[in-house]
Amino acid sequence: QVQLSESGGGSVQPGGSLRLSCAADATTYSNDCMAWFRQSPGKQREGVAAISIRFGTLYSDPAKGRFTISRDDAKNTVYLQMNDLKPEDSAMYYCAADSLENTCRSLYNRFEDWGQGILVTVSS
Repeated sequence: QVQLSESGGGSVQPGGSLRLSCAADATTYSNDCMAWFRQSPGKQREGVAAISIRFGTLYSDPAKGRFTISRDDAKNTVYLQMNDLKPEDSAMYYCAADSLENTCRSLYNRFEDWGQGILVTVSS
């Protein structure tokens, strides 16, 4: 099991930017499939972006063109750069990991490991 810890959340005005980080435990980190999900109150959790060496990056429609997922395997860390944030981006954001790269083929697949989540609030 991979231990995941998110950071970088907070409050920002519409049009602003945030960068989320997800640090994985070095002893269990797997550089296979990593992803970001989010969940707003009253809504189901939804996939935002995923990254793997084999399949590259994958984005949800709301994230395309505004968010960028990246990874630094030397630091066991995955990032989500979020630009041009909108109020509807407000949510708890979760980092997820899976030992199978095929999991990164779809944001609807089940992921093995999850972080505790971090809050992002976009409001004027």
